[in-house]
Parts: sequence; C-alpha cells; structure tokens
Amino acid sequence: MKVSYEAIKEDGLLILKIQGDLIGDEIGPRLVEVVSDAVNEKIKRCVIDLKDVRYISSSGIGVLITMLTKMRNADGEVYLTSPSEHVKKLLIITKLNNIFNVFDSVEEAKEKISA
Repeated sequence: MKVSYEAIKEDGLLILKIQGDLIGDEIGPRLVEVVSDAVNEKIKRCVIDLKDVRYISSSGIGVLITMLTKMRNADGEVYLTSPSEHVKKLLIITKLNNIFNVFDSVEEAKEKISA
C-alpha cells in the first residue's frame, strides 16, 4: 500500500499523519525534510500519527529514528500516537518503545505535551 502523509502545524507543534506502509521508499526523505523544515521554523515538538500505518519496514524505522534525532538535536521531541497492534509489537521488539514517547491518540499526546 502506497504511503502518503499530511503535515499540520499548529501552536508550535508539527503533526504528521501517515497513511499506508512506511517502508522508507521515496516518501522517507520527504518526511525527514518536513521535520527539518519544522526545526528551521523553531518548531520543537512533532507528533507522528500512526493510526493508518499498517506496516513499518526496517527502512521505515530508520526514517522514524532520523526524525527523532533531528528533533532532539534541536532540543525537541517526537511523539508517536495510535500505533496498530502490529506496529506496537514492532516497537517493543526493537525496543523503540523505550526511546519514543508513545500515546494512544493525538489528543492524549497534545494534552501531555502542553501539561
């Protein structure tokens, strides 16, 4: 399934809604570029909504880690929200659930971030 995304900037927050299979193909560098642009605009928090992501490959994991690194290098943070059961298992197996802050919904992440 082809991957697509929507980037929303609101209240100093970048929300990336990703749909499809995150396999790090041509969309991976574009996602990293969106995060880089946000960092250049002094946006320090990024919420990545994984609700509509069915599958993440090792390259897709690399894309997520690159986005996290870019944000953290600018004293920012990346939050993952709404992972499917498959994606949750992947985050646990790769121990990325210990590196990323994971929330059940975008709304929950926004509440915790602003608190």
